[in-house]
Amino acid sequence: MPPTQAQPINFRANARRALADRDLQSALKQAESGFVDKRAKAITDLPDFEALRVHGESVKNHTLEFLDTYLEQFERNFTASGGQVHWAGSAEQACEAVLEICRSQGAERVIKAKTMAGEEVGINDAMESAGLTVTESDLGEYIIQIAGEPPSHIIAPAVHKTRDQVTALFERHHGKPEGTSGQRAIGDLVDEARQRLRARFLEADVGISGANFLVAETGTAVLVTNEGNADLSTTLPRVHIILAGIEKLVPHLDDATAMLRLLGRSATGQAMTAYTTFITGARRPDDVDGPEAVHIILIDNGRADMLGGPYQPMLRCIRCGACLNHCPVYASVGGHAYGWVYQGPMGSVLTPLFTGLDHASALPDACTLNGRCRTVCPVRIPLPDMLRNLRADAYQAGIGARTTRWALRLWSLAARRPRLYHWGAAAVIGLMSRLGRRRGRWHR
Repeated sequence: MPPTQAQPINFRANARRALADRDLQSALKQAESGFVDKRAKAITDLPDFEALRVHGESVKNHTLEFLDTYLEQFERNFTASGGQVHWAGSAEQACEAVLEICRSQGAERVIKAKTMAGEEVGINDAMESAGLTVTESDLGEYIIQIAGEPPSHIIAPAVHKTRDQVTALFERHHGKPEGTSGQRAIGDLVDEARQRLRARFLEADVGISGANFLVAETGTAVLVTNEGNADLSTTLPRVHIILAGIEKLVPHLDDATAMLRLLGRSATGQAMTAYTTFITGARRPDDVDGPEAVHIILIDNGRADMLGGPYQPMLRCIRCGACLNHCPVYASVGGHAYGWVYQGPMGSVLTPLFTGLDHASALPDACTLNGRCRTVCPVRIPLPDMLRNLRADAYQAGIGARTTRWALRLWSLAARRPRLYHWGAAAVIGLMSRLGRRRGRWHR
């Protein structure tokens, strides 16, 4: 479930544990350069990428300005195609809508594609508490599901796991295959997961997915994956449920294709994600496959409160993960240090807004304000500006460590008095210069 009822996120303690975890550090080191290098090459291969970023920003800004209009248009067209629309103002309402659909269908088994909206509302916990058997079909999500862990990256949920850890995990849950010893090949691990999941696809009563984009003019949900698991999760079960935030809307199909060009290059360095599916309604009489019923649950959960305010640009986010991949803080501590389902710079903005600044006031401080996240964001979200704004909001609300607030007050007092500031700075510089010469005594 969302952490609104939990203790405040202690990023400092989480980060210390992450820095001391040798397996985590090894996994992060292996993953970091891959994402960055592939994106750099993909951008080089598309000379008009900057113009595409500006276009993507414009599309999202326009959609958010007229979001109510496009939501109504999407609902009309989705319903006209045979789908059913459900509105959820909160995480609890979203979970209850899913459970009601499952109850009405007499469902017992659910197969689920990766959905960050589902992680956000805590849908797995809700379904399992209701007695449903839930299986994640994305390889990374399947790994962390059997490990009992939350995702550590929004596009690579198990990026924090080494191959040895995954091997040990599979042997513990699946048994050790005959004739194997030591480290196993990645292909063998993938094939083992595929064999385990195959029966789950065929047995499932309900399939659940997210949506990368929603197209207002056609009532279409756009879904992208690199494994094809989402296609099986959405076509084989007799019922398909889509979980999506209300900000996923774009007006036209042309807008969706433009956003897809941004998403693939920014997320994994691909010109286009391997599997791109446009879902418009349930199975028709002449269709060879597809679900008998399609439901979409449109989730607010704090998004509407961001409209018209200083944090509205965050609703442009297309969940590509580029800001995580280029963040030096994330690269050092991984995703679990951020304490919830969103990580890195985008998580440091979204988590306080969704769960409360008093719960996550440490996250805006978990940033060096180096600006790399703004530079690589495909829709040009000013993440450093919003992180600074959240720091200011925390200060104004009296949230955070008392020593930090007093230090800021003293600095502010000096900064408004140039002579005092220069005198104090000169004194500190002189003191540091003297102490710095005492090798071995002031090394900390």
